Amino acid sequence: MNSIVIIGGGHAAAQLCAGLAEAGQGSRVHLVCEEACEPYHRPPLSKAFLKSAEETTQPHKAADWYREAGITLHLGDAAVAIDRDAHTVTLRSGAVLPWERLVLATGTRARQIPELKPGLENVASLRAADEAHRLRTRLASAEKVTVLGGGFIGLEVAATAKALGKSVQVIESAPRLLGRAVSPELSAHVLATHRAAGIDIVLGAQTGAFEVEGEGEGARLVSVQVNGVKQPVDLLLLGIGAVPETALAQAAGIECADGIVVDAQMQTSAANVLAVGDCTRFPDRRAGRALRLESVQNANDQARTAVATLTGAARDHDAVAWFWSDQGSMRLQMAGLMPAEGTPGLTSARRAGPKPEAFSLFHYVDAQLVCVESVNAPVDHMMSRKLLEAGRSPDAAAVSDVSIPLKNHLS
Repeated sequence: MNSIVIIGGGHAAAQLCAGLAEAGQGSRVHLVCEEACEPYHRPPLSKAFLKSAEETTQPHKAADWYREAGITLHLGDAAVAIDRDAHTVTLRSGAVLPWERLVLATGTRARQIPELKPGLENVASLRAADEAHRLRTRLASAEKVTVLGGGFIGLEVAATAKALGKSVQVIESAPRLLGRAVSPELSAHVLATHRAAGIDIVLGAQTGAFEVEGEGEGARLVSVQVNGVKQPVDLLLLGIGAVPETALAQAAGIECADGIVVDAQMQTSAANVLAVGDCTRFPDRRAGRALRLESVQNANDQARTAVATLTGAARDHDAVAWFWSDQGSMRLQMAGLMPAEGTPGLTSARRAGPKPEAFSLFHYVDAQLVCVESVNAPVDHMMSRKLLEAGRSPDAAAVSDVSIPLKNHLS
């Protein structure tokens, strides 16, 4: 028994398969996916995929690649139980897979509203391909799209729906958009850009009194109260965040705390069991605390760390976090982690971009560069990542001076 069983079908699982295959370990790998298809790229689901019925999912690797790498696929057959003592995983089909090493890459699920019963015909979430297919079908006939939540997924879908000619409203309970992820300055720019594009955005909103009509498969959400005013609903997207998929781990007695707890080498509290990706809470050296990050790049970086652990070349995870989000005319790119508002010593500097709608915001804590947010400035973003990786902190006056290339601060 020398197999490596990976549970999950997202970016972390795909990168893990690629890394193990490159290390010559593909023949040991069993990939268990709840979905009935090979892992695919998820960012397009909220953008290009929704715009055209011709668009299909984009697999990370073709089925032939897995076969040639020696990786055994178990598609459409979810893992339902882990036996740590017997070193086995039981699948929904009843199949039992033995493992020497187990990796949990279970990702997240869309957060739901308890007051809304599941299965309403005109209420959608967006995490996986089947949800994207349903949302695309509903979008085709909808005139108005209501997005509950002003996070990345909600705003990406809002921009896409507006581009399709829909009337769009975004309802956010917080006082600003993307409040947990970006600076107030960037929030304000995103708000102004979306409003200029014709998207109605309500901040600080209180919602409730969801009115449902019908029963069974035909049941629909008819209206919702926003700040005490009843509003009709044509199509509602829930974009209120995600919940880590920890049920398997918890049932197996593996430590969880808003995510599966791992150490710097992606090892869980259970011997020979690792976890990677959006489902993990991991120690971040740069932040000085444990984090759970939902991003493609974090999933890929953690998978590389896990490959090192699994192949006997263990090293501590140490990567600069970076993210991106395409929203209509805006490409947002963030490097590093934005400190909380009110952090002592927090200051910011603005660097103009090549066009009026392009710029970067450099954020410092006690003169230490900790985060850079870029809008339509991909070159600045790439240089900013290199600055953060190298631990360089050019002062605010230097980064604000567009006559000085950022690459000069690396020498």
